[in-house]
Amino acid sequence: MAIASSSLLLHVEQPRWPPALHHLRSRAFSKEHSFSAVQNRTRNVRVSLSRAEADISEEEIVIVGAGIAGLATAVSLHRLGVRSLVLEQADSLRTGGTSLTLFKNGWRVLDAMGVGNYLRSQFLEIQAMTVKSEDGRELRSFTFKDEDESQEVRAVERRILLETLANELPPGAVQFSSKLEKIGRSENGDALLDFEDGRQLLATIVIGCDGIRSPVAKWMGFSEPKYVGHCAFRGLGYFPDGQSLEPKVNYIYGRGLRAGYVPVSPTKVYWFICFNSSSPGPRISDPSVLKKQAKELVRNWPSELLNLIDLTPDETIIRTPLVDRWLWPAISPPASTGKAVLVGDAWHPMTPNLGQGACCALEDAVVLARKLAKAFKSEPAALEAALRSYERERWFRVFPLTIRANLVGSLLQWENPVICSVRNNFIVPKLVRIGTMLEHTNFDCKPLQAS
Repeated sequence: MAIASSSLLLHVEQPRWPPALHHLRSRAFSKEHSFSAVQNRTRNVRVSLSRAEADISEEEIVIVGAGIAGLATAVSLHRLGVRSLVLEQADSLRTGGTSLTLFKNGWRVLDAMGVGNYLRSQFLEIQAMTVKSEDGRELRSFTFKDEDESQEVRAVERRILLETLANELPPGAVQFSSKLEKIGRSENGDALLDFEDGRQLLATIVIGCDGIRSPVAKWMGFSEPKYVGHCAFRGLGYFPDGQSLEPKVNYIYGRGLRAGYVPVSPTKVYWFICFNSSSPGPRISDPSVLKKQAKELVRNWPSELLNLIDLTPDETIIRTPLVDRWLWPAISPPASTGKAVLVGDAWHPMTPNLGQGACCALEDAVVLARKLAKAFKSEPAALEAALRSYERERWFRVFPLTIRANLVGSLLQWENPVICSVRNNFIVPKLVRIGTMLEHTNFDCKPLQAS
């Protein structure tokens, strides 16, 4: 559902500018489609560039991308009293897609932002997990709180999460229809952003939150994420009269094929099918074709899964190749270059096998916001040091998780019948320790408050 941009922004008190940025003036676009609130607090200027003098806009902190990472970063900065401008290439929030699973580390960040309880009221808490083979035999079952009393698991609709975060931002904080064409540098080291419609923006700090195909990451020297050898169908089944599933995650393991489904709310159930493929294949957007292909893969599997596919609205079914990027030390480019830095999938795309992609993006957001807010109270030179500190801290968190998620996916996508038998009869029921596997969801996060 497309939502007008004006409905996404609440009128709240504007935070003060940090001392380190008082020497700069905030300026924004003068185009007719710019938000009036941005126009009220910014104005056009003439900036001397090495190539020529040109009318150009200037902002201190620019966040590229209004996805989960971008909005979470903007909200975190806002809570700490730091203003930012979020640039989104689409003409509204990209609210399509299905849902994502958030574990306790994700919920702690949302609580720190002040939106956790609002979201909890809309989504079911998942109590348990059951793993079955494709013939319906149960391989393993456990309750989350038996493994970790503090654990919290809920599947959250992506649309509602995005709208909730956007509603926490002040007027004019999100600028739509801003598609980057290229990025360069001015003589003083600031980033010069050129947009497809001819607009230009000079940014003191650029935070790339623009997803796995990030133009900002490409500009900083990162290669494209690597395809891992399998693709996934995803959808959100809708039960207008209410669904009756138990609040648990249901996994089904086959040979080179697996599926799962989990209730999201009283009327919606998320499902996925992951299958091996030598290549990502052509991009398909026709919902009828996607449903037919998904059902064909699991035609002899439990009817509950097939029924979910039939009950999936067209706008919520997608097919995507799974990719990741391994951040090898001394080989991969740094997460920050000058005053540009990456957050979430733009830096560390990972496969969804641990349910940590969105959780890590939320963690990135609060860690970076705290470091920047602290640096803003010092000299301007402290900003680059803050970005490097963010990278050092987060690398030790995200790189091991990226590798681990990849290896788990490889294990679960085995095709050899002998190896699959060993997995189903020995590894899953006897060797896997769920409590140990969930240790990565431990993350402390105090409330975000401006000092």
